[in-house]
Amino acid sequence: MKTWNQLFIRHGWLVEEKASNEFICIHERAENVAFLLECLNRAKVTYQYTNDLLILENQPVKESLWLEAVHYNYRGRTGAYWCRSEKEDVIIRHLDVYISGVVRQLNRLGFYTDMSCDGHGESPAFIYIQKGVNIDQLEELLRGLGVSKMRIREHDRFHDLKLSLPRIELLTIAENLSFIKKEWLDKGADFIQKQMFNRLLEELLSIPGASGDEGEVREFVMKQLTPYVDHMTIDPNGNILAEKIYRSGQGPVILLNAHLDTVEEIVPGRLIKKDGSVWSSSEGILGADDRAGVAVLLHTARQLAESSFSGKVKYIFTVKEEVGLVGARGVSDFFLWGTDAAIVVDRRGTGDIVTSCGGYIPFCDERYGQFIESVANVEGLSDWKCTAGGSSDTRIWAEHSIQSVNLSAGYRNEHTDEEFLDVAACYRVTKLIAGIFNRSRELRKVLRDIRQPARERVRVRAVRKDA
Repeated sequence: MKTWNQLFIRHGWLVEEKASNEFICIHERAENVAFLLECLNRAKVTYQYTNDLLILENQPVKESLWLEAVHYNYRGRTGAYWCRSEKEDVIIRHLDVYISGVVRQLNRLGFYTDMSCDGHGESPAFIYIQKGVNIDQLEELLRGLGVSKMRIREHDRFHDLKLSLPRIELLTIAENLSFIKKEWLDKGADFIQKQMFNRLLEELLSIPGASGDEGEVREFVMKQLTPYVDHMTIDPNGNILAEKIYRSGQGPVILLNAHLDTVEEIVPGRLIKKDGSVWSSSEGILGADDRAGVAVLLHTARQLAESSFSGKVKYIFTVKEEVGLVGARGVSDFFLWGTDAAIVVDRRGTGDIVTSCGGYIPFCDERYGQFIESVANVEGLSDWKCTAGGSSDTRIWAEHSIQSVNLSAGYRNEHTDEEFLDVAACYRVTKLIAGIFNRSRELRKVLRDIRQPARERVRVRAVRKDA
């Protein structure tokens, strides 16, 4: 369920949230405030509006109901799409329903717009951006937000931005844009990606989900993952299973895994304390084991949409990992069939590539771990080294004869009130995984070489039998 603040942002209003269900409207133009009150009336929401302060007496409505409230016949077809300066902002009722939030946020950031259309579910959405803006900066911004299906073309009087996305995703782009500060625009896509990663991580650390009670975090993860996969389901155990074929699909099949559950419940109302890049909890566990891994995988799913990787990725977000790898043990052989390699993100500390349990239960051939070490060196992440570690879902995938490793996620003192997370180190894991996918041809060769001795043994046995 979206908050009122999210609903207003996603649908184009620029009002300031003073407190829960209270909004200051002094900086929103009068026509837009009037339209907001109309929509609240249509949604049958009780409110008070005096002296530019809006107080809502109802809990937020479902977005499907809010979409009905903001829509009316022929909305957005008046032709009044203009925003010629920072002072002359657009009137929301003149914009198509699904594009209004994106247009308002782009104008706020200085990317002034002319005409726009949300495509009406029949064609790509488009926005005409005025000449004179830094269009390279706009492209960097959108890529930093993970918007891959876009195209910008220059015309005599404007830049044509096309967004080939389902209309509902335009609302999410608007919400993501609302977190961007103007001063970030000069810092490039990677800086913006890092800020959005931190925001995603903070959201995940605020969602309850102890072992056996992962429903809320599972719903959140599924919503985040949906735009980036071809198929997704919940298996009988409660695990999220998803797949995505990239480009031709002719490449390795890689499993990405993290677990949804925390060892105990996050204390309601606790605060996340931030000391530079080190985060901890004001009370109880932080929950970075393994919400940090979940954030890394969701970020990776977004970035793969823009990558050159050709192959297939299977995503598994397991339940009940903390009580005996229960979720992983229940994943069907059918879903795992054909998987070449697995990358799990559920290891404490930094720089560990865990290739065995205790040094006596191997997770992979040493060549797979060495390949990841080599990728880290190329990416300037030379602190990553192969090592032995403890039990995790990695052990289950290895039992299925999948070459598997478990990567450090940046947290320490897990399962205690002293738990903390190095957020910068956590973000660096995404760089390592991106490097692995960028070298998927090398990975495919390594995996082929690992399999070759087994194939050779089969051939020799067959020759001996014939003799």
